[in-house]
Amino acid sequence: MSTNEKTQDVLFQYEGIPKISQAFPLAIQHVVAMIVGCVTPALIVSSAAGIKSGSPEQILLVQSSLVFAAISTIIMLFPIPITKNYHIGARLPMIMGVSFAYVSTMQSIARGPEGTGLGVRGIAIICRAQIIGSVIAIIFGLAVDKIRKLFPPLIAGTVVFTVGLSLYPTAVRYMAGGSSLYKIDGKVVPFGSWQYWAVAGITLVAVIFFNQFTKGFLKLASVLFGLIVGYIAAFFFGMINFASVANASIFQAPKLIPFGIEFDLSAGIAIALLFAVNSVQAIGDFSATTSGSPIGRMPTDQELKCGITAYGLTNILCSIFGCLPTATYSQNVGIVVTTKVINRIVLGLAAVIILIAGLFPKFSALLTTIPSCVLGGATIIVFASIAMTGIKLVFTENMGPRNTLIVGLAVALGMGTVQVSDALNTFPAWAKTVFGSSPVVISTCVAIILNIILPNK
Repeated sequence: MSTNEKTQDVLFQYEGIPKISQAFPLAIQHVVAMIVGCVTPALIVSSAAGIKSGSPEQILLVQSSLVFAAISTIIMLFPIPITKNYHIGARLPMIMGVSFAYVSTMQSIARGPEGTGLGVRGIAIICRAQIIGSVIAIIFGLAVDKIRKLFPPLIAGTVVFTVGLSLYPTAVRYMAGGSSLYKIDGKVVPFGSWQYWAVAGITLVAVIFFNQFTKGFLKLASVLFGLIVGYIAAFFFGMINFASVANASIFQAPKLIPFGIEFDLSAGIAIALLFAVNSVQAIGDFSATTSGSPIGRMPTDQELKCGITAYGLTNILCSIFGCLPTATYSQNVGIVVTTKVINRIVLGLAAVIILIAGLFPKFSALLTTIPSCVLGGATIIVFASIAMTGIKLVFTENMGPRNTLIVGLAVALGMGTVQVSDALNTFPAWAKTVFGSSPVVISTCVAIILNIILPNK
């Protein structure tokens, strides 16, 4: 075997040490696949809270998203040893990032009961609720072999499908202008104006083009390149303002408890249910990574235990530094399965690049200049993909009358209740926050209960 072949083989070994010239382009591939998805939840949730676009608070939220996605990924790749048989981190080729699965619930919490936005207080409530969810994830991880039977593909698929559906209004609202409305001759261009739809349409068409009519790197990063095209279009429409970039500092370390502390039990319960669901999603991502790569097997119970408990523990760290909830990234799982490159140096280098980007607020500020209509045009196809992933999971099961009832009723009750804004008006405030903030919570509860009580035959 030649020296070049031996070097290439290192890329397909988890603990091999490849050349930087080989690892760097493969690492960039992971960065472009996840960076948009990692920062967009921060932009959406801060907007829902009423935090001004490009403000220091929004920049800090984007910065923490990048920094702690990177740290969470590094811990997953290079575990922290605790005992001889246990470590924090799965030691599997995974990328972590801020998850869209929490967005609709976090939006509702950030808007507050009046729907006007709670400002940084809304972010503080989310971060404290995240701690409750993290504890649930840790418990799930420690008992994964016993608890996972409550979340078969039918239930996980139903929840993922509902997550996708619940995000559609967010994407459409952003396509119509969102909250970052711009001015012409001193007059605000109103929400729903043709200018916003034009830029959103250009972005969406660009994403579809790169996704369907290109190959390799361009296809893989279709959302990123679509965003770039939309951003250029928005610039010519006069929608870009670089004031926040000019005012941002060059370097800034993450801040401890940057948004304060505010605890809300009902918000904690709502977020905790989503952490349980994402723990199930993590099992799927771990399984896809190990079975579809050169590892060639399903993950062991020990790997799942170490990985999911690390997911919970790193989210406690995230909450302390003002980062929104993170989870395993399925799009990066797809890259690993497609390329078969499982080398942790490659994925670790991707994490380092994201970490460096997060430590420089000018880069974070630049990301906050992306207009809402551009984000909407790019993310609606991402949300559609999430919904279709849920459908694929559902149809791995036999869709007889029982399972059809479970999926249909769970989605109907979840989506229907939340879409009727006054459906829970007579309920206590905590119940409205838990069950009225997102269709995902109701759908999850209904699907689990029906799956337990309805006979299989």
